[in-house]
Amino acid sequence: MSADRVPSGHSATRTPPTIPVTETLPAVALASDFLPTGPWIFGRQVELDGAPPPDGSLVEVLDASRRFVGHALYNSRSDIRLRVLSRGKRTDLRSPRDFLLRTLAAADRLRKRTLRLPEVTTAYRIAHAEGDDLPGLIVDKLGDALVCEHHALGFWRLRDVVESALNELYPGLPVVHRVPDNAARAEHFDPEEPPLDLGEIDLVEHGLAFPVRPGFGHKTGWFCDQRDNRMQVAAYAKGVDVLDICTNAGGFALRAKQLGARRVRGVDLDEVALERAQRAGRKNGLDVEWIHADGFDVLRSVRDDREKPGLVVLDPHKVVRSRMDLEQGLVKYNDWNTLALSCVKPGGLLATFSCSGAVDLPTFLGVVFQSARRAGREIRLLDVLGASPDHPQRPEFPRSRYLKGALLAVD
Repeated sequence: MSADRVPSGHSATRTPPTIPVTETLPAVALASDFLPTGPWIFGRQVELDGAPPPDGSLVEVLDASRRFVGHALYNSRSDIRLRVLSRGKRTDLRSPRDFLLRTLAAADRLRKRTLRLPEVTTAYRIAHAEGDDLPGLIVDKLGDALVCEHHALGFWRLRDVVESALNELYPGLPVVHRVPDNAARAEHFDPEEPPLDLGEIDLVEHGLAFPVRPGFGHKTGWFCDQRDNRMQVAAYAKGVDVLDICTNAGGFALRAKQLGARRVRGVDLDEVALERAQRAGRKNGLDVEWIHADGFDVLRSVRDDREKPGLVVLDPHKVVRSRMDLEQGLVKYNDWNTLALSCVKPGGLLATFSCSGAVDLPTFLGVVFQSARRAGREIRLLDVLGASPDHPQRPEFPRSRYLKGALLAVD
């Protein structure tokens, strides 16, 4: 046994080995010899000997015995101190551009060759952060543009390298870089430069055209994650009245009308998104009633109507932004779903969603079942819904399942 190791069950004070100096990257050591599973390493799991590397640095990760275990992006001001990029060889990140090109190319092959997404849509997620081994980086293809959404200071500082790799995979397509406000606060930096504004472009999804503004509005400009759910839910719309609450750009509403709904109402409080939905309706020749109003108010009104919709879609914005908001957010989800269930005619359907990553699937389903009891409705769970497969998840990182939904038969 080496002199600086302490047998299990004993305690002793020891001086940790000095972090070795390398000619390439700064190094950060872990507080133990165990490399945590998953791509996130928190501050309490990191041990520093001297001055920390600059925030946003690409670093080598060492265990407590100062053995190399991987590469990561470092930020001392973030609760997520290290975002692990590689657990392989020390040479993996010798060229960050080559590493990014390899990783992005592998993600791109999955979308093109396996999922064959270009056959059905011009909008899909090329890289899904932790699910594609790029923790803190999202890349969406929206029509003839690419949008990089940076949730890590390290990737923001590498944005030129990311763009260079993307230009090799998608030559000629402009790249928009954006940082969500919540990410800027969590990572404690100001991106300063505004996103490149390409104006409005069209994307096509299963035959429907939608105008989008890449990098602006909600998320990257379009909800690629709901693509398959829009098709699945709308398949039940033929001949029935549909109420789409929080319609945003009209994805569920327009798909339902295209697949034969008798009447469709799309409701949203965001007038910019709703105006874009109206133009999408005209572009596709689909007649939808667009209502600029608070979804709660509309649900209360519909609850008292004699004729109720046979299909209600409830897809609110992120209600729970952090664990601190959890209790209050679950109350709001309960209120939303209680009202929505009260609005479905007997024998109808409710498709309800949560995009709050802090709310796991069992908790969300539990809230929905509580809402049914509160509304006095009997429900049967027909299907559990999630993000489209271009949003893959790592089994060891369940937080990546941020979108969850339920398709319910309501009696």
